[in-house]
Amino acid sequence: MKAARHRKIVEIIQNQNIETQEELASRLRDFDIDATQATISRDIKELRIQKTPTEAGSYKYSIPGYSAEQDLDVRLRTIFREGVTSVDYAKNIVVIKTIPGLASAACLAIDAMSYDYIVGSLAGDDTGIIILRDDEHAHSFCLRLSNL
Repeated sequence: MKAARHRKIVEIIQNQNIETQEELASRLRDFDIDATQATISRDIKELRIQKTPTEAGSYKYSIPGYSAEQDLDVRLRTIFREGVTSVDYAKNIVVIKTIPGLASAACLAIDAMSYDYIVGSLAGDDTGIIILRDDEHAHSFCLRLSNL
């Protein structure tokens, strides 16, 4: 639900001049998405949304240099920060342990990164396996995931 809310927030901000969190909450409700002010405030921080001046002299929310890759990065970091318990590798395979139910989300986020050296992934309930092209990439990718 959070990822869908983030996508909708980005869409709204890119297509409309939104000046306040209350206005953003109202637009989200138009799409049947209820969010508290505290939730919207957190979303704004996670999405790196900033207020920028408009031609009329007021301010609006905007996403400087927004790209789908940045959105993925935010989601991946959130998944890993909140749900991954360990990361290890053997040869060209990286194994991710998560709290129950999050392995699929972690593997989906990794697959969406579209790195050439990732062959694919397989997820269970609390374990994900990422298959890489070679041992070197597995080692460096494991370190990168550990830093998340």
